Amino acid sequence: MKPSPHPYSGPERPAPGRPARPGRRGFLGGLLATAAVAAAGPAHAAARPAPAPAPPTAPRATRPLLLGTYTSEAGGGAGIGTAAYDTATGAITPGSVITGVDNPSYLALHPSGSTVYAVAEQDAGAVTAVALAPDGTYEVLGSRPTGGSGTTHLSVHPSGRWLLSANYGSGSVAVHPVAEDGALGERTDLVTHSSPPPGPGQGGPHAHQIVTAPDGDHVLAVDLGTDTVYTYALDESAGTLTEVSRATLAPGAGPRHLAFHPDGRFAYLACELDNTLVVCAYDPATGVLTPGPGQPTGTGSGTSYPSQPVVTGDGAYVYLANRGPNSLTRYAVEDDGATLRLLDTVPVGGDWPRQLALSPDSSLLFAANQRSSTVTVFGIGPDGSLTAVGDPFPAPVAVCVLPLP
Repeated sequence: MKPSPHPYSGPERPAPGRPARPGRRGFLGGLLATAAVAAAGPAHAAARPAPAPAPPTAPRATRPLLLGTYTSEAGGGAGIGTAAYDTATGAITPGSVITGVDNPSYLALHPSGSTVYAVAEQDAGAVTAVALAPDGTYEVLGSRPTGGSGTTHLSVHPSGRWLLSANYGSGSVAVHPVAEDGALGERTDLVTHSSPPPGPGQGGPHAHQIVTAPDGDHVLAVDLGTDTVYTYALDESAGTLTEVSRATLAPGAGPRHLAFHPDGRFAYLACELDNTLVVCAYDPATGVLTPGPGQPTGTGSGTSYPSQPVVTGDGAYVYLANRGPNSLTRYAVEDDGATLRLLDTVPVGGDWPRQLALSPDSSLLFAANQRSSTVTVFGIGPDGSLTAVGDPFPAPVAVCVLPLP
């Protein structure tokens, strides 16, 4: 059973005949503290000089990590998981759980870093704001309905004043205002994708992603059901969307997620149903996205559903998660972003990589593996190569991982 081309009916489930996912316990309470331990060497004979004391070891930096899950699924989490990761080694230590948040399957951080937003992926879609304090405490600021079903993605406009969300089940996108304290106001707009007609077997529109282009003037919504990427202008006074352009993919391509090159003139679009990655030219002046031909993912024959591309901060490499073969594809970015050259694929070390994220300095790559309930971590070499670091980190039904700066 294909995971996405169907009307929303709750979280993605294992295909028939698959072994049941092993159950996981909830996150451990409290972040584990790290400490340096010094060991004294054996005594030396008096005639020999004592060795100079070793300089103190600088403590490694750790940064917070947030984890999205399904609270309504067997084996799922109890809310937004918290953890910490070592910026040098990628090692993850567990923390507590932010409760009071339903089905937070995707997360996004406010530009200020003081508020995180979560979707509620369920029939009555919603978005929730959570204030994050420097001491690790949190406060759930409340939820707002999106006006659609199966809210599956959200992002914050660079101004920090608007939250954008995509409703997979109803094929619509919504806008909510963001107050100074990070709380959400009543929805200011809701746009349903009523045309073009759905692709073959896709059942209806399925908005899967909404993101602001690097120019800041245009908002792009990727719809898997209509094989279309819609470009909108956002009225930053009223919080309303006006369509300015459409990019049409091949029928049955199933576009899911895109990621922009840092220069803002190209975007890389994962097409879930035809197992391709499409290089798209982008015109910041008009918001027009122009897809090129679909490129192979390197996964060979068999069923593969690409889920998400990410681009390194220097724009040199693109990585793509492949569900089915459970692999990561590495591409070299050439011609100032216009061309991708497939380099290799490596095992992701988990089952069903739903989402990828890069550390802020692009030295680490995190994969949220839904069916194995794990997060796997990779170090990124100077040549863009991926090296698995540490053991897979247990995380109940891991569907999103968000490393904080």
